Parts: sequence; C-alpha cells; structure tokens
Amino acid sequence: MPHTITDMGTLALAVTGGMLNFELSLAHEVFGSVPDAVDVPWYDVTVCGPGPVSVERFRLEPDRGLDRLPYADTVIVPGWADVDRQPPADLVDAVRAAHEAGARVASLCTGAFVLAAAGLLDGRRATTHWAHTEALAERYPRVEVDPDVLYVDNGTVLTSAGKAAAMDLCLHLVRLDHGSAIANAVARRLVVPPHRDGGQAQFVTAPVPVRQDHPLTELLPWAVERLGEPLTVEDLARRARMSSRHLSRHFRAATGTTPLQWLLTQRIRRAQELLEATDDSVDAIAEATGMGTATTLRRHFNRTVGVPPDTYRRTFRARTAPGPGASEVVPDGVTEVDLNPGRRTP
Repeated sequence: MPHTITDMGTLALAVTGGMLNFELSLAHEVFGSVPDAVDVPWYDVTVCGPGPVSVERFRLEPDRGLDRLPYADTVIVPGWADVDRQPPADLVDAVRAAHEAGARVASLCTGAFVLAAAGLLDGRRATTHWAHTEALAERYPRVEVDPDVLYVDNGTVLTSAGKAAAMDLCLHLVRLDHGSAIANAVARRLVVPPHRDGGQAQFVTAPVPVRQDHPLTELLPWAVERLGEPLTVEDLARRARMSSRHLSRHFRAATGTTPLQWLLTQRIRRAQELLEATDDSVDAIAEATGMGTATTLRRHFNRTVGVPPDTYRRTFRARTAPGPGASEVVPDGVTEVDLNPGRRTP
C-alpha cells in the first residue's frame, strides 16, 4: 500500500559490491546522527545489502538484507562505481519493490543507474554526475536526463548529481521532513552550506564564497543582516564598491544566480525560519523579510517552496513540536496513511 511518512520511520541505505564509499558515508553521516539540541523523531538508519560487500577499499557488513528495502520509508541508493555494466539484479529488484511498496527512493551520483534499471526514472526528469549523463541518456532513452542541475525532486523519486550535490540532496530531504531550521542545524554541524539550488522550484540558499579575499565575502553577511530593508542591486554594488554590472558578474560566478534572485532566496529562507519558530503573522513576516506585503510574500513563497506560508507553518510546526495527542500535518495533496511498524514487518 502506498504510504507517506508520518514520522521519520526507517531510512535504508541500499548497498552492494561496487558502491562508492563517499556517497554512502555522506548519507550515513547526514541521516544517522541526530543534530545537537534537536528534539524531534529522527531517522532510523539501516544499511541493507546482500551480505558482506566491498565498498571501494572497505569491507562492509550490512545490518539487514536487501529484502528489507520494501519495509523502509526512504531508500537511499549511493553511487554505483562501474556504470559500464548493469547493476546487480537483486539490488535493482529490491529498489523497485521498495518503490512499489510506497517508499521514497533517492539516488546519489551514479546511483541513478540503479533507479533507471529498475524503471523508476522512465518518463521522469533525472540527473547524475555530469561525466555520466550522456551514458545514462543513451542507455535509458525513456529517462529525461538533465545534465545541468544538482538534483531533481520528483516527489517519491529523487536523483542527484555527483559528490557535493549528493550532500545537497540529503539536506533537501532533511528540509522536506523537518523544515529549514533543522536542516540548517545539520548543515552547520557538517560545516557545509545549508542548501544549493537543485534547479527546480524549491527553497535554495546560494553558497557564500569561502575565500577571505573574495569581493562578496563581507557583502553577503551584511545583506543577510538587512533583509528587512528595501535593498536594491545598486545598494549592494555601492556597499561592495563596484559597479552593478561588475557585481552581477561576481554574483553569477560565486553563487550561480543574480543579486536579486539571491536576495529573494534569502528572504524566503528567513520567512521559513520565522514561520517555523514564531507565531508572527504573515504580514509581520512579510515586513521582517523585506517582502513588503503578505500578498507579495505569499506569491513568492508559494512559487518557490510549493505551498502557501500558512500550510508550510502548519506542516513544520506540527513536525517539530507535536503536542500530546497531536496528529501529523502533511502538505496539501499528500495522503496520510498509518505507518504502524507492526503492520509492515513480515
């Protein structure tokens, strides 16, 4: 029976010989460690495989067999090393069975080849490491391969590009499940940017340049502290002591976007945090984030995040602070089904 997550449930890492250690370790670090000072149900991480396997230079002993994948709420498929050959049939079958049972399935890097072999990407937009997008498209012509994005979210099927983009997708999943404040706490613990643009309509946080001598290193924190003010590109350029055109070039190179879009992204991020952590009205949040009016905030928020501010607040306030006897609130258009673990254990 299809299901959605009413608590974080089980997150299974699907492994077999030939997996890439980096993506596997990254996912285990994100989902396997509860952030400090976070009092919410966290992921029950299980490593599932056919038996002892070699993951690059390491020997790995899975917790459970691949037959456990259909009983997980979320299945993560790490990168697959040898994309020139078909992934193991038992792994492909188990991933397909998990999706048919209602699990959310996500691939990291070349793990997309496993999802494609399982037929989960047919008719869907997907991505993988840029060096292998042509091979993915050629081998699986029914997949709409997008080589220019960091990750793609199709709801119950998600794919990411390589290496660092795998972290972006993992944090995106945490944000979907727990909200921006907790995802940011995870990112801070790992010392990575909270989120980067996946290439679709969703909340993003462009990375801040890491070089101390970068022209934007001081400007971006300065702007974030003044989101409630009516900042313009000219204001940013004047603060950075450069022309607007020169500023735009630096922004594009460092963040992959324009100054105005970056500002809008930060305002949406701040609005999410205020919706999660305060009882401020939408009007007050619109003013605090420089949106001006509740109408403007609702328009941009709905277009970027995918749900109205009030729905977002109900969803993540319920997930992060459920009262006694409170029921889980899920986003509009999502069906909630009881996830009694006893019902789903064979």
